[in-house]
Amino acid sequence: MTAPLQLPQRSSPGGKLVAAVLTLLAFCALTLLTISAYLLYRVLSPEATSIGIALESLLGDPASLEYLAPDGTTREGWLFPGRRGAPTIVLAHGYQSSRADLLPLAASLQENRFNVFLFDFSGHGRSPGRTTLGYAETRELLGVIATLAQQPDLDPERFGIWGTDLGAFAALAAAAQEPRIRALVAGSVYDHPEMLLRVQVDRIGLGALPLVHTCTRWGFRLLHWSDRMTPPLSATIGSLGGSAKLFIRPLDDPVSGEVTLQLFLRAPEPKQQEVVQKGGYVRMLDTEKRSYEARIVSFFLQYLPVTAPR
Repeated sequence: MTAPLQLPQRSSPGGKLVAAVLTLLAFCALTLLTISAYLLYRVLSPEATSIGIALESLLGDPASLEYLAPDGTTREGWLFPGRRGAPTIVLAHGYQSSRADLLPLAASLQENRFNVFLFDFSGHGRSPGRTTLGYAETRELLGVIATLAQQPDLDPERFGIWGTDLGAFAALAAAAQEPRIRALVAGSVYDHPEMLLRVQVDRIGLGALPLVHTCTRWGFRLLHWSDRMTPPLSATIGSLGGSAKLFIRPLDDPVSGEVTLQLFLRAPEPKQQEVVQKGGYVRMLDTEKRSYEARIVSFFLQYLPVTAPR
């Protein structure tokens, strides 16, 4: 005897609703992850800002000097010679900038007989790779100091660092590990690389979307898992008593301006603070740059004299 024919059962309205909701949630999650991955790529792979400048065309008789980057590759920087045996000022550019943007500041320091070194962080200028928003940049800056300390015409024990945003974070983080950094200038600084990530996501214009900041933050953490224990600058700033510090607080950027102020207040002496209308050196007018450069030169002459004290 044959079995009776079984007709397919219709799905209940509740089951269809659950399936539709799950499909919508999956679509939203996929869209969120796609947007977050795109934003993370955009922030960590900034557009190249390199200007094609031949070393031979630069004033000040600079020389090319190679150093070892954290990824094991050899990078190249420009060394502008000052007085023989004088300290060296390393200029650490900001996010989406390059060493070429700092040539006027380098000229002002060299005119006062400092040795000056310019280079490009990873993912900027002529350097390949991606930025890590401060983690690898700190190690790169320490590698630059180690290389410069081996040069015969430079003071191996006295270095100064000038840095802004990305470069400022690297300067303060490196100074906590390297006692040969005797003086440093930090402008528009942030407390932790994730803070710069959030600022850049907002500047792209998609930070207002729900959960975007959370996803990009966790994606950034996964990419840099080995650096997860790196403390914020506010936790290490107290160890910089051996370095003179000048904090440049911008009025046109409330976020970094407040962080710069708080780090200044936490920092041990000797320290100074300068308040400027514009935090970005590159965006300053020529008259503003000259005043700014004079302040930087004055600070380094005070705390890092060209002639070593006896």
